[in-house]
Amino acid sequence: MRLEGLRFWDGLTDDYVEGAIDLAGEVIMAGGGREVVNLAGLTAIPGLIDCHVHMVLDPDVRDPLAQSKGDDETELAAMAARARSMVEAGITTARDLGGGRFLELELRDRIARREVVGPRLKCAGQPVTSPHGHCFFWGGEAADVDAAHAVIARQRQRGVDLVKVMATGGSMTKGTRPKDSQFDGETLAEIVAEAKRCGFDVAAHCHGTQGIGFAVRAGVRTVEHCSWVGDEGWGSAYDADIAAELVQAGVFVSPTVNAGWQRFLGKGDGFESRVKSNFEAMRTAGVRLVASTDAGIPNVRHADLARALPVFAAFAGLSPLEALRTATSAAACAIGLEGEVGVIAPGHSADLLFIEGDPLSDLGCLAAPVAVMARGRWVVPPP
Repeated sequence: MRLEGLRFWDGLTDDYVEGAIDLAGEVIMAGGGREVVNLAGLTAIPGLIDCHVHMVLDPDVRDPLAQSKGDDETELAAMAARARSMVEAGITTARDLGGGRFLELELRDRIARREVVGPRLKCAGQPVTSPHGHCFFWGGEAADVDAAHAVIARQRQRGVDLVKVMATGGSMTKGTRPKDSQFDGETLAEIVAEAKRCGFDVAAHCHGTQGIGFAVRAGVRTVEHCSWVGDEGWGSAYDADIAAELVQAGVFVSPTVNAGWQRFLGKGDGFESRVKSNFEAMRTAGVRLVASTDAGIPNVRHADLARALPVFAAFAGLSPLEALRTATSAAACAIGLEGEVGVIAPGHSADLLFIEGDPLSDLGCLAAPVAVMARGRWVVPPP
């Protein structure tokens, strides 16, 4: 297939390319597509990547203990509906960072077998957490290193793609505090080392500054949230030395800024100024940022990455081009799918988002896709 008459941004360069995109089955090829599809007037970009979602969570349910009460097939049907909404919105890849019953792995496999329409998923299964720690209800509690190894072994047996560890407490779990570390540095390092011995990258949930430092020294691949929480609250304990360690270690920061953060912009309060200042400091230091939303938590819908990107750009001081990279080529690298997704280039998956307008100057146009292709198949056909 040859897609003609359009301009496209390849995910890497600073401007558009005018020309055709050739496909062979599920992948982009160097040229020679026979069936011609005229897409004159449209702009193509790589399919979007959300680096932090929870497919099992219903964003309309506020109490995490009230989630996932149905039988497996009922829950999987609801998850499949979320998956379809994501790919119809142009999200063709996502990383699922936690569930308790391994249903997201079954969804991943059904999508891969083309039984269900949805984004390519990488799944972490049950996160390793401390006893009664953040998200303990998902079954990954570990009181010591041996118990943590057992949790990792269970994830490996079930076929996860990576390991998630809760380095700090979280807002949604009663009895935990985002500022507090859930494991000491030595224990966290042992957990990460075991995951790596099993062939897994590690994503670390980190709100508190101490936990961020423990995670980067332990050797995680991504730090989720990176909220710099200290004694004075959210964003109050930025640490330039730890930021330098993030850069030195090549760790990606996945800050989970969702569209709902729009409500904080323009207030000029302490939260907005602290968060913006922290992002500026991280970017100046060279910290690599990727787009993520924590989809599934209350009021954060799975299909809303395009709505979140302008808000993320406003907080992080990103140009539209820089923001798009965080949701395409940079995201692919962060989650271990570079060479497969995130760019429009020969040999990569034919995951494409078609829009009217100029996303390199206006991210708002991403919210109204005209057509979407995932793995070489039209999910939303062109008009």
